[in-house]
Amino acid sequence: MLKTLACFKWVIDDADIKVDAASRKLVLDRAGYKISAYDRNAIEEAVRLQEAHGGTVAALTVAPPGAKACLKDALSRGPDAAWFINDPAFADLAPVQTASLLAAAIRTGIEYDLIICGEGSGDLYTQQVGPLLAEILEIPCVTWVNKLSFSGGEIIAERKLEEGIETVAVKLPALVTILPDINTPRIPSLKQVLGAAKKPVHNLGIETLGPVGDPRLKTVEVLAATMDRKRIRFPADSEGIRAAVAALMKEGVIGGV
Repeated sequence: MLKTLACFKWVIDDADIKVDAASRKLVLDRAGYKISAYDRNAIEEAVRLQEAHGGTVAALTVAPPGAKACLKDALSRGPDAAWFINDPAFADLAPVQTASLLAAAIRTGIEYDLIICGEGSGDLYTQQVGPLLAEILEIPCVTWVNKLSFSGGEIIAERKLEEGIETVAVKLPALVTILPDINTPRIPSLKQVLGAAKKPVHNLGIETLGPVGDPRLKTVEVLAATMDRKRIRFPADSEGIRAAVAALMKEGVIGGV
């Protein structure tokens, strides 16, 4: 039976981010948090594999203790259990630190055949944690997966690449990072939300995993993007089209022929 681990991250809800018009700085005072959208796909895909082939699904996350609310959300989406790798020091971690903590937790005895990660997180989007975790665990890694199946002790994955679709078969254990178009995450029902509180949560911290070192990332400044519009109007005729093209060429948006 397939034992699947789904990794996820608790990130700021971008819908709650406001922008101070004068300074362009982000206003996060009232911003809530959510499971990264890409990681919702990872959890969903793990649960779908379980529904098709049986087995178990566990959700894993690395976060400060204040992110405890993420566990109920994750468990309401179908996993049987969660592993909460937490400590106040686990904030602003570099991808290699996050991957090292996940690997250390897994090596405490978490059984798995397949690890599923989103292609990147909804905040940093480095796309590094999945491949780094596979490297540390010394297991095969398949990235950019938009279709996944399981048969005969191996996974069959379709990779969506710039030059086309590549299909690969990999023996387990293995790790995959998936694209958001692989599925549509389910919306938990009230029964699932209430039932999540009864599912087991395993806590792991520095006392078990060892020190992680000082945070390696520091956000110096984040400013909202701006778009200055010239608001030039062109008539809807051939002369207007020529004038619009000339204006774009002058700005360097398009080149001449």
